[in-house]
This record gives sequence, C-alpha cells and structure tokens, in this order.
Amino acid sequence: MVRLAFLGVILSGGLVAATDFDEAQAARFARMALDCVHKEYPNKIAHSLNSDADVKPPRVLTPAFYGCYDWHSSVHGHWLLVRLARLFPEAPFAGAARRAVAQSLTQANIAQEVKYLSADGRNTFERPYGLAWLLELAAELKEWDDPEARGWSAALRPLDQAVIAHISSWLPKLDHPIRTGEHNNTAFAMGLMLDYARVTGNAEFVRLVESRAKDYYLKDRNCPLAYEPSGEDFLSPCLAEADLMRRLLAQNEFARWFEDFLPRVDVEVTRVTDITDGKLYHLAGLNLSRAWMLEGILTRLPAGDARRKHLARLASALRQGGLESIRSEHYEGGHWLGSFAVYLVSGRGLR
Repeated sequence: MVRLAFLGVILSGGLVAATDFDEAQAARFARMALDCVHKEYPNKIAHSLNSDADVKPPRVLTPAFYGCYDWHSSVHGHWLLVRLARLFPEAPFAGAARRAVAQSLTQANIAQEVKYLSADGRNTFERPYGLAWLLELAAELKEWDDPEARGWSAALRPLDQAVIAHISSWLPKLDHPIRTGEHNNTAFAMGLMLDYARVTGNAEFVRLVESRAKDYYLKDRNCPLAYEPSGEDFLSPCLAEADLMRRLLAQNEFARWFEDFLPRVDVEVTRVTDITDGKLYHLAGLNLSRAWMLEGILTRLPAGDARRKHLARLASALRQGGLESIRSEHYEGGHWLGSFAVYLVSGRGLR
C-alpha cells in the first residue's frame, strides 16, 4: 500500500502530501471522478442562448467538460484525476484516470471549448470559480513531468489563455470583491489564479492578481466570522481571504494583518441535514475548504505564534468532519466533493 509522506514535506516537483492519504483513499476519490467526468446527465447548463443553434446537448457544446452535472465540477473532476495519477502513478486506477483525461483533452475538444467560451454573451460564464479551477488544472499539468501530461498541457493551453484573457479584462473593472460563500467568491478564485500564474511563470498575470488582491483586502479588519456560514456555503469568505493574503505577504506582515483581520477564529464543524439536497450538501464542502484554508494560514504564521495550536486543532476537526460526510452514492455530493477532499488531503494549496 502506497502512503504519502508527512504533511508539509516537500516532494519532488513541489508536491506536498499528508499522512492520512494513501492509495486506498485515492482510489475511492478517483472512482468518484471516473464515474462522472463522462456522465452527461443529469446536467445543469449555465448557458446563454444566442440562437437556436445553441440548443444542443452538453457533449456538443463543451465536449471536454460536459460531465459531472456542471462545467466547473467536470473541470475539477479532471484536475482530481490528473492529481491522483501524478501522485500514485503505479496505482490500479492510474490507467483509467489517464484514459479519461486523454479522451477529454484533445485539440478538437479544446478548440470547441474556446469557441464556446468566446461566444457573445459568455463573458460571465463560470466566472470566477470554474475559470479558476481550469487554471488549477493547467497548473497541475504544467508541473507534472510526464510525456502524456505535457501533451495534455499543450492541448489545453488555448483554453487557459482564453480564460486568462477573460479574467484580465474583468479584474481591472471589478471595483469591489465578491464576499459570498459560494461560486462567486473572488478571494478563493484569486488564490488558484495566483498559484497558476506562479507555476507557469506568467509575471504579468501575477502582477495583476497580486495588485487587485491588495486593493480588495489589504485594509480589511475584523471580518465577521461569527456571521458564517450561510445555509448553502461551501467556502468561508473570511478564511478564503486570509488564505489568499498569506500567499502575498511576508510572514511577519501576514501575522500582523491576520491579527487585525481575524482576532479570534472560532468555527464549528457543520452538519448536513439532507445529503440528497445538493445545496444543503454544500456544508460538507465547507468543512473541507475551511480545513485547507486554516492549514494554509498556519504555513504563514511564525513558529512561536500563540494562535497556532488552536488553529491546528480546529483544522484537524474540520478535516475529519468533512471527510466523514462524503457519500459517493449520492450524486448531489459525489460529483464534486472528491475534488475538495483531494485538494485538502494532498496538500495542493501548500506549495
């Protein structure tokens, strides 16, 4: 049984791994993605119709990312498969993961994805959540030293360049950040965008994201964490902001900013009252994302910071609660929660 190394140990290629993440767990999460990346229905299309010609099935409209109920879940389902095949290259599921990614990331499929994204009326399509996950997929492929992965990265490149163009047009015009706990949250998306920009060496995009992040968040104080969560949140607006800013600020600067921004961090593990309700199931994802955000924050606090022990205990409780709530037999959560779980347990945000 392959088991990854201690959380915080940097492996070759910049990977960070966790003690509680082994091949058996990876296989379970891989199966969630394999069961949905090419499952077309049920499907929720976030689709602006320009004419009768746009009334087509998802596999025709977006032939790379049509499964997993919606576009963004398909994108991060593909990211999950790439991530796990990269971490566990000899695992029994790795071949199926590679075949699924190869089926999707062809030049023809990506050309249609670019055409779809670039059509009139689609300037807000999957902005920013799905676009950020597309860049996360591109970053994962870019970092993977593997011949097939290099081919998939090259095939995907026209789409990630189209995504960058969309974001680069939007961020300078966005006067205020979006502070929700769902897909529109800018802080979470900008964290993924910044990671992509640094991985790919896109200095211009780095400058844009860093500059706008500081414009939006550097002066923030006393985030109302006690108001969280809303009933359908899968992200924490306060912790997402802190997880972004720890990517930008020097350690001592971040520690001071964090003290003013969140003088006290007290959250509870959320429970899901109905796992057949897709919106209510969001709260399972909230436990997972809060855990990885706290772990990210911990990487930027000084070793002697008095807050570390409390935050580490809280992150552990949220991690456990989030992982225990995933039920793959319920498609309402299974089509996306595996990606959140893998992002957490594989330490993807802790480059």
